[in-house]
Amino acid sequence: MGDAISLAKYSIGVGDRFGRQAKPQLEACIKAANYGVDITPVWNKSNREHTIIGSNPIETRAAADEAVASLGWNKPYYVDADHINFKTVDRFIEPCDFFTIDVADWIGQPVDPTEVQNFLQQHTELAGRFRADCDVVVHIGLKYLAAIQEAARIYRYIEERKGAGKFITEVSMDETDSPQTPTELLVILASLADERVPVQTIAPKFTGRFNKGIDYEGDLEKFADEFSTDIEMIAIAVEEYGLPGNLKLSVHSGSDKFSLYEPMHGILKKHDAGVHLKTAGTNWLEELIGLAEDGEKGLQLVKEIYREAYREREELCGPYAAVIDIDAAQLPRPDLVDSWAADQFVSSLRHDPGSPVYNRSLRQLLHVAFKVAARMGTRYLDALSAAEDWIAKSVMKNLFERHIKPVFIGE
Repeated sequence: MGDAISLAKYSIGVGDRFGRQAKPQLEACIKAANYGVDITPVWNKSNREHTIIGSNPIETRAAADEAVASLGWNKPYYVDADHINFKTVDRFIEPCDFFTIDVADWIGQPVDPTEVQNFLQQHTELAGRFRADCDVVVHIGLKYLAAIQEAARIYRYIEERKGAGKFITEVSMDETDSPQTPTELLVILASLADERVPVQTIAPKFTGRFNKGIDYEGDLEKFADEFSTDIEMIAIAVEEYGLPGNLKLSVHSGSDKFSLYEPMHGILKKHDAGVHLKTAGTNWLEELIGLAEDGEKGLQLVKEIYREAYREREELCGPYAAVIDIDAAQLPRPDLVDSWAADQFVSSLRHDPGSPVYNRSLRQLLHVAFKVAARMGTRYLDALSAAEDWIAKSVMKNLFERHIKPVFIGE
């Protein structure tokens, strides 16, 4: 399988809800290359987002291809079928070459106990490792084996249609209630190896809250210890179970986790490890910032989006309940927002924890409010075109200065 594609050491999940910001996202990767750091862009958009907006994965591919051609990018890039399952994978088969297989819903599903015993017999090395005695391994197997089997089933379905080595496989278990321990991660990777799934990135759920569009909430030291130990588990799995040598962690809801970036960078350097960081959601908010800064017409449009989002907040927030934490009492009433000047709106929305007017609840609400903009149709898209210069600057600066530099470059 000499022609099998292999994801580079550093990669970043980019993209945006409306498929308009591919060029400034790629420009951020080009700028990183000028610092001597190669980062592979991976454009991702989930089936849920496509459904809400009425878009198609083929459009995501077209936007990425156009940006690459326009800017003369001659390095690898990919399009991710983000958080797919067996019901949603088909529409992504043709345009995508990166598949994030989401099996979180299968965690804890019933599995034949004899299969777990068979796994334990095949992996006697796991018993006793890191205090993981037989009972612990059996418990982990009962919890995760059904999810691994489902991941393998989806992987083989894709392989039959794309061909072996023609796409990158990520397995995601992050959208669940409980974080995976490093020991659980090792058992999961051993199981994936048994199922012959050539996973190149693995997305566990980490300790703490990874809410959409705002900073990490949790114990920083505990996260750092967990992140470091997970990297060590990956190294063991690669050596002992024959998984791809470039296997690395994938951090979902990774945008705006500013407090994590410095420790992540240090740990990655210490272990000489790679990472895949997903940041796509933050770019939609940069569109709103760019519109507000561009002039009165754009400002009135984003105020209208906020008014509708405030009115429909329960419906909009429902699908994202596990990854947002909005204090309704902190949401300003739309009549008040209508009186704001552009700088006040932008300062409330922009993620600057040091700003006295930054409003994390407003930011999270607008993060999930792209459905409102989607209903505007061409009116919203035409506004993006009119404010393209402002928005592009905002998107590129945010992605490079606030995400790429602290994680991958260390400045």
